[in-house]
Amino acid sequence: MKDIYESPLSSRYADQKMKYLFSPDMKFRTWRKLWIALAEAEKELGLPVTQEQIDEMKAHQNDINYDVAEKREKEVRHDVMSHVYAFGVQCPKAKPIIHLGATSCYVGDNTDVIIMTEALRLVQKKLVGVISTLSEFARKYKDLPTLAFTHFQPAQPTTVGKRACLWIQDLLMDLEDVEYQLSKAKLLGSKGTTGTQASFLELFEGDHSKCRRLDQLIAEKMGYQSCFAVSGQTYSRKLDSQMLNVLAGIAQSAAKFSNDIRLLQHLKEVEEPFGKNQIGSSAMAYKRNPMRSERIASLARYVMVDTLNPYMTAATQWFERTLDDSANKRLSVPEAFLAVDAILNLYMNVSDGLVVYPKVIEQRLKKELPFMATENIMMDAVKRGADRQELHERIRVHSMAASRVVKEEGGENDLLERIAADPIFGVTMEELEEIMLPEKYVGRAPQQTEDFLNHEVANALQKYEDLKVEQAEINV
Repeated sequence: MKDIYESPLSSRYADQKMKYLFSPDMKFRTWRKLWIALAEAEKELGLPVTQEQIDEMKAHQNDINYDVAEKREKEVRHDVMSHVYAFGVQCPKAKPIIHLGATSCYVGDNTDVIIMTEALRLVQKKLVGVISTLSEFARKYKDLPTLAFTHFQPAQPTTVGKRACLWIQDLLMDLEDVEYQLSKAKLLGSKGTTGTQASFLELFEGDHSKCRRLDQLIAEKMGYQSCFAVSGQTYSRKLDSQMLNVLAGIAQSAAKFSNDIRLLQHLKEVEEPFGKNQIGSSAMAYKRNPMRSERIASLARYVMVDTLNPYMTAATQWFERTLDDSANKRLSVPEAFLAVDAILNLYMNVSDGLVVYPKVIEQRLKKELPFMATENIMMDAVKRGADRQELHERIRVHSMAASRVVKEEGGENDLLERIAADPIFGVTMEELEEIMLPEKYVGRAPQQTEDFLNHEVANALQKYEDLKVEQAEINV
């Protein structure tokens, strides 16, 4: 349909798996699983629920009669009760016990937690895939010297692989946050209208142990270890803010990577992949714009700003519950997950197809290297008996003169020629050229890269071996 708005996160960017997790079908199927788990738990705890009723519910767990539910909702204007009714139409024997003792938040909130948890697991899988891909890139270029920048001004050299390790380290920090958030996943359980379990205490004739056990059974049947110990009618909306905090962290890391790639592409040192028939500009046919990296930056900005929504929602919940959270979280939470899914798809695609231009990298580094080599030149001259302070002043004068030639005249850096011609240094041009090997100035970058990849990265990838996602699985 072309005459109604649709979210570009759904129509253009996110993968089918993530879109399905936040789909109505996923939600309503999970509601039915929760109703079955509740009935089974109540039967085990002695309430008058029969196996026949449970079997009937299980038989219709996945064939949801949406037409009945939609028609009923138009009449009663309540989505949960409409689906309770529709389930009862299919399960006449179980109808009297469906949703017994529960509130709407029993299915709504537990489902939200389940969906967010499953979505975060999918994010975790893709995050591991990106780390794996980047680690291969870092290892391949761990020895390739490149000009490093501070303040986007030429600094000491590093290597292309070492720079990639900066991107990877950010992602490892994100992976730790994902793991921590998943480690404390728990359901709301079935707490009743204000979190007191009053309805269940009545059903269980004052037996508090059965009320506690009910939550535990529901959690286990849904694949979780526990439920929140206390709640209002809903789980604390702080959980939503924590979830999106993790997603915003990934967005930060991806944005930093994308900005670096955009700058490197401007320098013509490293480019994101560019399709054979891809068009960079409608006006300038020669252009190769970093469109994928720009899209990462754009989506990342959205996610980082989106975190304000659950912050404000969590902060403004009144007492045991208020409904001003509902419309907001229906937008902010799914869209954040879909956006991060799209970001990681793009991150994988770009990192898997990065194009490196060693000759351009070498050319730029050699232009700046004479300035960086002056410390070594000065130290060698001191060893031969020269005065360090006099040498420092001569290097300052020669450096300013050489810099003036480059900036004002557009000429080549002639610093080495000036030093060779100055008798205070006692060095020939041939000797200076031998000093100008880029690998002499990268410090421990290659070894740091090797150590990092062999330990921190290897340990993480080994831990999540079964989660690695291949580029072939992702459509960008």
